Amino acid sequence: MEQGATKRLSSAASQRTVRSAENSPYCRRPPCARLEPPSGSDALSRLRSALANTWTGVARSPERRGRAFLGIDVTFVLSVDAGVRGRVSDLKRDSASSPTLDRYKIARQLTEKAIKEKKIFSICGHYPVIRAALRRKGWVEKKFQLQPKVISDVEDEGEENKCVVVKENQEMALEKTDDIHDVMSRLVKNEMPYFLWTIKRDVIDYHSLSGDQMLNHFGKTASFTTKIGLCVNMRSLPWYAQANPDSFFPRCYGLCTESEKLEFLADFRRTMASSILKWVVSHQSYTRSKLRNRREDAGNSDLGNKRDPENAEAQPRGISEQLVDTACRVCQTYLGQLEHEDIDVSEETTEDLTEAEWKDLTQQYYTLVHGDAFISNSRHYFSQCQALLSKLTSVNPQMGIDGFRNIWIIKPAAKSRGRDIVCMDRVEDILQLVATDNPPSKENKWVVQKYIETPMLIYDTKFDIRQWFLVTDWNPLTIWFYKESYLRFSTQRFSLDSLDSAIHLCNNSIQKHFKTDKERSPLLPGHNMWTSSRFQEYLQKRGHRALWGNVIYPSMKRAITHTMKVAQGHVEARKNSFELYGADFILGRDFKPWLIEINSSPTMHPSTPVTAQLCAQVQEDIIKVVVDRRLNRNCDVGNFELLWRQPTVELPPFSVSDLCVEGVSVRRARRPTPPVPGSHPSTLLTDMWPPRVPWPSALPASACRPSRAALQPDLKPGAGRVLPFTLPVPSKTLAGRGCGGNCQHADDKAPKTSVTKAQSTKLLDANILNVHPLAPVPPSVKAAEGSLSQPPRARGFDAQK
Repeated sequence: MEQGATKRLSSAASQRTVRSAENSPYCRRPPCARLEPPSGSDALSRLRSALANTWTGVARSPERRGRAFLGIDVTFVLSVDAGVRGRVSDLKRDSASSPTLDRYKIARQLTEKAIKEKKIFSICGHYPVIRAALRRKGWVEKKFQLQPKVISDVEDEGEENKCVVVKENQEMALEKTDDIHDVMSRLVKNEMPYFLWTIKRDVIDYHSLSGDQMLNHFGKTASFTTKIGLCVNMRSLPWYAQANPDSFFPRCYGLCTESEKLEFLADFRRTMASSILKWVVSHQSYTRSKLRNRREDAGNSDLGNKRDPENAEAQPRGISEQLVDTACRVCQTYLGQLEHEDIDVSEETTEDLTEAEWKDLTQQYYTLVHGDAFISNSRHYFSQCQALLSKLTSVNPQMGIDGFRNIWIIKPAAKSRGRDIVCMDRVEDILQLVATDNPPSKENKWVVQKYIETPMLIYDTKFDIRQWFLVTDWNPLTIWFYKESYLRFSTQRFSLDSLDSAIHLCNNSIQKHFKTDKERSPLLPGHNMWTSSRFQEYLQKRGHRALWGNVIYPSMKRAITHTMKVAQGHVEARKNSFELYGADFILGRDFKPWLIEINSSPTMHPSTPVTAQLCAQVQEDIIKVVVDRRLNRNCDVGNFELLWRQPTVELPPFSVSDLCVEGVSVRRARRPTPPVPGSHPSTLLTDMWPPRVPWPSALPASACRPSRAALQPDLKPGAGRVLPFTLPVPSKTLAGRGCGGNCQHADDKAPKTSVTKAQSTKLLDANILNVHPLAPVPPSVKAAEGSLSQPPRARGFDAQK
């Protein structure tokens, strides 16, 4: 049936063509009908409709008649009836391979456009959001060849990233070879990628990158992304900003040097003394409140049987009130040091505690804070301790987070994900943990930081905040702050009676190994995370509507800005690079955020519903900032806001007086005249002046007419006679010619009694000749001497003539 329809169609078309040619003297070019090779089962119908539309337009137009058919192959039209069967059969045979050809053409066109616009990227790791975002913008991926060492480098960045790298390799191996993106990747395998996204910076040698290649890492960021770097560099903050690092960063010490250990030991002892004062104040307040309750509930037998902790028989022993006196003295000494009262006091006159006294004080403190003892008559020291604590609070912004348990958190200096982090409250245990006989290295460096003993709790559970920020340039410093963040909860209820990591460390890499405590509030999610929006709703329900926008959020922004200003001089500021960082904050009881650490390459793994939403969102917004904003400065940047852009410092105009250098050219000295045979070279140098010759009137008659033998000069060595001539010396006029009279030549300082090569000039010094006049020589002697030999001429003497 198809064959019959084809014959009728071709016959009708042939007849219409012949009639139009006979009746028309000319023919206009009909609209071009592009007959591309059809594909699929409708090949015949597509060919039929194309021919019908073409020749229908020719027949209807009275002007389309003539001698030739421009644009239409007459041979093809006349032979349609004979060859259409073969063409249709060929199209049917190629219908199976045409989708591949079409896909290849599309991939080729898109690839050529991407190469022209420099839109080639490479990704190392499992980042499907980044890959999809770039592909939607016309970028083509060049497959990154992962090496086995890359997986080992990801060890410090979390087990999630380590697993996803392996998963990425498996997905790449199982990817279909006929996928269009895979075809495009093969087309750009020899092209240079202009956008590089890796898990760690060490994967790529960024020094070998060209200037227009983008990389998601900066070099030398250990000054703030490692615990030891952040600990040391935060002490330099007052040099960069008018801010106190103790106001937002808990004090920290690196225990890799003896000096740092001594500073930590002194801090531990001061905190111990202030904790004793806090115990006295809090205990007295507790006692007064209990007494009021007893008076109100005098009829209650249970409460009437309770006793004051000072008088309770359950307490093993009482501690002497001398402990409070010693603690007060330590705090007063510390306040005096802050006010520089110890400058004029010698070390011999200072009454410091001995090591034995410190050891005894420490042991008594341990028994006191753990409830094994009490201080007798502590109420007598209430006013004194309260006044001292008030003074300490005014000079120490961290008094509110210290508590009275003196707990410190010990961290490895170069590890992440909470590995090997412990909390301790005994100084001897801390020093024993970090003691090592090996020299300090990356593996055995430790950092000790004051633990926040009074954190803000949500349903009696501790949490921290993961806050992202993006740095796109270090010179000028440009920081983008992300508006969204998330909270990470502990699986256990908060308590200082136990120093277990499950209670005090909120890292997801640690908490995922613990089961949620049954005593924890059921209002908290099982995945232990909240978004910042959910946290704001929690604050609003408790009457703190403006707390996030007025206190928490601005304080975190200031802490990040100050930290980046300190680290700016240590980071390798490569242009066309950017990096996302994750900062961890803990809120105090007064809702004040405290910066704990900053992490490079924060995990983007969707481990919970919260991270699945926010991590994908922040990756999309990063592409908007670093890619879209390069072409359009007013484009949408998502939830990023420009936190800080360092103002450009304009260099002052460089204007100085014109400077010029003038001098005398140095010419090669002439070859010296060889000395007279038989004379010593030193004779010509030592006897500079000619010998005195008596006047002719004083000479005898025989001397006036010397004999021939007398005319022969005595040239024996040591004779002390030289021919009458004078060596020139440098002229002051020439020496000062290049300075304009305002400077002194170096040769002016040299003694003028010796003859050197520098003294050879073109002019003779007339002053020298006047000071040392030559004695007149008789004409006969001059004639005789002139006939014997000519005296050696001075250098440059001929130039004057």
